[in-house]
Amino acid sequence: VQLQASGGGLVLAGGSLTLSCAASGRTFSNYAMGWFRQTPGKEREFVAAINWSGGSTYYGDSIKGRFTISRDNAKNTVYLQMNNLKPEDTAVYFCAARDRSAGFYTTTNYDYWGQGTQVTVSS
Repeated sequence: VQLQASGGGLVLAGGSLTLSCAASGRTFSNYAMGWFRQTPGKEREFVAAINWSGGSTYYGDSIKGRFTISRDNAKNTVYLQMNNLKPEDTAVYFCAARDRSAGFYTTTNYDYWGQGTQVTVSS
């Protein structure tokens, strides 16, 4: 599967952005999907994940209550709605996918990665 992330940009603190990740090449509903983020010199951090049906979602502690992950299997797309953004949310955001049984919270749980989209939150 190929993944294409989009929707990043520059936003003021307290603002909102919605990231999208479009998948192509395989049956999208076979895949669990995740979002991770990374800043220079740091490891990739888990943000959110969603199972194949959208019935189960998982969130990192730092973004709980502010971000929402969702998916539209008919559009082969997963979304990350980000509200009340903070300067510490500034990072490159990556979407990821897997079609095997695994956990949700670490990079090793995923086999396919998009190219990343930059989110910058200014104060």
